[in-house]
Amino acid sequence: MAFQYSVTVRDNKLDSFETTVGTSARMKIFTGSQPADCATADSGTLLADLTLPTDWMAAASSGTKAKSGTWEDTSADGTGTAGYFRIYESTATTCHAQGSITITSGGGDMEVDNTSFATGQSFTVTTFTITAGNA
Repeated sequence: MAFQYSVTVRDNKLDSFETTVGTSARMKIFTGSQPADCATADSGTLLADLTLPTDWMAAASSGTKAKSGTWEDTSADGTGTAGYFRIYESTATTCHAQGSITITSGGGDMEVDNTSFATGQSFTVTTFTITAGNA
């Protein structure tokens, strides 16, 4: 039997994600398919490595938590097609989350304005929302 949680419990679980990762979270974007889990080493070519805003996630509401502020990079680090992202704490040594990337309205775990990166190019994350399960 699966547990079911109240909206309050789901919101608190989501808010603890941001607290665990901390302020000055880092996000890296890579080419290729995401690794099996966060404990597996990075793979693919690094396309971007950016520091997210200090308050990078809005407060959870109704079992969802969305990005806060502007997530953008003014100078991509590599050239290729974005395949997945990883979110790390400020030193970028511990991966806390990973997921797929698509163009805006493409249905990925995270959506960007352009998945075709070129070194030095700017890009913006348009959509990033986490939904808690067990409703």
